[in-house]
Amino acid sequence: MTQRPAHTRLTTSHGLWVTGGACVVALFGSLSIAVSVGAIAVPLETVWGILINKIAPDTVVQHWTAGREAIVWDIRLPRAILACLVGAGLAMVGASLQAVTRNPLADPHLLGISAGGAFGAILALLHTGLFLGLLTVPLLAFLGSLGATLIVLAVSQFASATSADRLVLAGVAVSFIVMSAANVLIFLGDPRATHTVVFWMLGGLGLAQWGQLIYPAAVLLGCGAYLWLKAGTLNAMTVGDETATTLGIPVDRFRLTIFVIGALITGVMVAFSGIIGFVGLMVPHIVRLLVGGDYRRLLPISGLCGAIFLVWADIVARTVVAPEDMPIGIVTGLIGGVAFVWLLRKRMN
Repeated sequence: MTQRPAHTRLTTSHGLWVTGGACVVALFGSLSIAVSVGAIAVPLETVWGILINKIAPDTVVQHWTAGREAIVWDIRLPRAILACLVGAGLAMVGASLQAVTRNPLADPHLLGISAGGAFGAILALLHTGLFLGLLTVPLLAFLGSLGATLIVLAVSQFASATSADRLVLAGVAVSFIVMSAANVLIFLGDPRATHTVVFWMLGGLGLAQWGQLIYPAAVLLGCGAYLWLKAGTLNAMTVGDETATTLGIPVDRFRLTIFVIGALITGVMVAFSGIIGFVGLMVPHIVRLLVGGDYRRLLPISGLCGAIFLVWADIVARTVVAPEDMPIGIVTGLIGGVAFVWLLRKRMN
């Protein structure tokens, strides 16, 4: 096997760092704007003054009111950070699923993982109650996502749908079934609480709190690191099961592992943000146009771009009908659908 020249590898690595650095700068800029804009605008210098004083008290002379400080620190910043975590998690899951299924349309929404998470979260919110405290909703959401994943795998085996394309079709079928079951839970639940659940099913970040961010952050950090460490295996899976097997990869076990990791990330994210579609489907495709298909580059840049995309989607959701919040799932569906049609058109040309 011929090796690429050293200068080519250096150029590729240099390009990754430049792209990653640009994405990090864009993410911090997006976070600053997200905290600044809203029904009550807060100047950027005030935003940074509040943040600096929270990190290092009395560093900046306070010239803002306690109300503005509460808006920035207690409401908008946790919401923006949650948008980053959810966007990064869904984008990385989508990219990983597209590798192990070898299907460009694979994402947590289409494979029924999001629907399973929604079922578990609705069960906790309307029927079981928070019997484990704040852990109840994310735990049942994960179990719902994992259950939906196992059902998809069982259906694919039952229908002899072992190919990647048929696996996605099985996921779509299970997604419809699980969402129907979730709608039954809503129908049987307390009518006074169903409107909150319906809004949550459309996606929303308005319930973000500092004390709850540790759960999606820990899951994203641990699972994201695992996916990145397995980037070489994901590259081999994109070639085909036979090739991956010849390289010594236990294909079925690895695919199941990625499904479980995807269920864990998606379940926890869905528990705190509701169902948000198109992020896991659209972002990896756009990132491939920027950095190529190598998962050592694709996964981290997809995470950063997913975070940036969802932060801006939340900005639109908060401002387009201010002071009301539009469900963020409406924004991501509209933007994602248009962007995906554009990508399809670009690939055809």
